[in-house]
Amino acid sequence: MLSRRELSRKCIHVAVGVTASALFYFDVLSPLGVFFLIIAGVLLSFIVKRIRIPLISTFLDLFERDDLRKTFPGKGTIFFFIGMLLVIKLFPKDIALASLMILTFGDSVSHIIGAEFGSIKNIFNGKSKKLLEGTLAGTLAGCAAAVLFVPFPEAFLGSLGAMIAEVVQIDFNERTLDDNVVVPLVAGAVMVLLGKVMGG
Repeated sequence: MLSRRELSRKCIHVAVGVTASALFYFDVLSPLGVFFLIIAGVLLSFIVKRIRIPLISTFLDLFERDDLRKTFPGKGTIFFFIGMLLVIKLFPKDIALASLMILTFGDSVSHIIGAEFGSIKNIFNGKSKKLLEGTLAGTLAGCAAAVLFVPFPEAFLGSLGAMIAEVVQIDFNERTLDDNVVVPLVAGAVMVLLGKVMGG
């Protein structure tokens, strides 16, 4: 069962993702702007660990996970923008936007459905706490959003690849890479490769 705090976190994740993607789509938010948001987020995280800042500290108290509130407040949002910066620099705009949609909706829906309705161990990683129903729901949700920017085959396979990568958990120097980085990068890479194959 998903706690009210976790559900609120996923809603905030969707709101941030949709807003940031829309600003990028309309050329309001540039790669440089995203970079400055990351720097500002890291500095703010460092400060808010040590002193209370009106509104921001209260917001984190309400919605941040307890362990991250003490160690790395705002980690999810910071890594979201890191993932965003990587895809908009690496991929064409349509694929970058589709990747962000998969991150925004696929990642959130997979957690919500998996926690609320999941019961089947994940075939992609039996040890994972992320259940199969969540992976399938996340794939469909990510595809439905990504298809606004890319053809259906790219949207579906990009979303499926990203949801599988989320479950597998990619390690780097014995540390698991954050989903907010892994999901859009895998989605974008799959869509680029598929586009080249189909285009060829």
